[in-house]
Amino acid sequence: MTTTQSLLEVRPRIAAPLDPGFRPAALGNRAYRKAVAAVTETSIGVAVERNNGLVARYDVDVFAPGSAHDADTVRFLERTIKFLLWSIGGWKVWLAGPEPLCAPIRDAYRAGGARAFDAELMARVYGRPFEVAIVPREKLPAEKASKSAVGGHLDGCRIGFDLGASDYKLAAVVDGNAVFSTEIPWDPKTEPDPAYHCAKINAGLKLAASHMPRVDAIGGSSAGIYIDNKVMVASLFRAVPLEQFESVVKPMFLNLQREWGVPLVVINDGDVTALAGAMSLGKNAMLGVAMGSSEAAGFMDRAGSLPGWLTELAFAPVDYNPAAPPDEWSGDCGVGALYFSQQAVNKLAPTAGFGFPKEMGLPERLKEVQKKADSGDANALRIFETIGVYLGYAIPHYHDFYDFENMLILGRVTSGAGGEVIMKKACEVLAKEFPDFASKVALHVPDEKGRRVGQAVAAASLPEIKRGQP
Repeated sequence: MTTTQSLLEVRPRIAAPLDPGFRPAALGNRAYRKAVAAVTETSIGVAVERNNGLVARYDVDVFAPGSAHDADTVRFLERTIKFLLWSIGGWKVWLAGPEPLCAPIRDAYRAGGARAFDAELMARVYGRPFEVAIVPREKLPAEKASKSAVGGHLDGCRIGFDLGASDYKLAAVVDGNAVFSTEIPWDPKTEPDPAYHCAKINAGLKLAASHMPRVDAIGGSSAGIYIDNKVMVASLFRAVPLEQFESVVKPMFLNLQREWGVPLVVINDGDVTALAGAMSLGKNAMLGVAMGSSEAAGFMDRAGSLPGWLTELAFAPVDYNPAAPPDEWSGDCGVGALYFSQQAVNKLAPTAGFGFPKEMGLPERLKEVQKKADSGDANALRIFETIGVYLGYAIPHYHDFYDFENMLILGRVTSGAGGEVIMKKACEVLAKEFPDFASKVALHVPDEKGRRVGQAVAAASLPEIKRGQP
């Protein structure tokens, strides 16, 4: 291999039909790690600190600086740390390793650097400036994980809610049985008055409460990033001015908890998706991925706990093709949002021969492509076949960062004939490219039982009711 050929840009055995430049991160990482293992060069210690002093530790084996692979090493390290940030979350990254390899990472996360978007958003999420510190290995903070189990509690009288973009779902749950459920229409994205959001949500809680003798706990699910029941980043409240977001929306659920006087937990809808899948299937070690307007994901560990990670895989790298199109929000290339969502369908549609009016929204474009796929249109089916290839290579990549045995795949992109093609192609990639791995993970799609559990019912199980001492 010449020194100019990248170890990371590996051509897959099963090509993506509409994306011949696709270079799976799973293959690139494996190729790099294999090359490093043959020479056993050096290791960089990584620690990522998030809220409440929680710390995740990770060791990255790399070539020593000055090798023919310096560019690959910095890129491999940068992509790995970016994935760690968006999977675990954190306001500070600690690096222990050679300065020539660590300094480019620190520079990338500074103002004006290549990863400034990530730094700014993490600072907003965790409420403190983001930083990258290069330290001796003995100065790396120790691992500290969350030990609290969240979810799966079915006792008592509970309210569950799931906040969506056009409606929100409610369930009144008594000892695990939904005695009432409904959907309430609302339009949060365009409403600048935070009082609207507070009143609408509280009215729904009161409606659900009217169907039970009492309320022991409240659990909620919503798109966005939630830390300790505070709304840190959420597209549902995007129209609220920043000052009012900070003063009213951010503490909204803390205020509701005080008003109701019962345990209340609200978390990201991706984590509740994983919880709902685990409850319906009776299995833990679950990664849930929903392909909708973006890519949403959630993770439940082997003990049946939600570890409180971000799991915002829409921003996590999956493709090492340097010519991959950039994500319109973060500006980064090769991240999940453009591979597992309506945006992926829109990205691939022109290559498949589809043209849409400029004013047509992504949901309507998806519906048009799905109609064609359902009628057997070969070009439309190639779009979903390409997404299936993406997924097949992403699953082992995700497994490098998440210890899961089950993967729940859902979302509007997976509906109809296109969804069947996605699953079939992903299974083909796993069987042919990763035969030793394929048997270690079971893929699931929601069944009737899963739909009965529902997001709102699963959300209701989030809080633990702490009974008083006799």
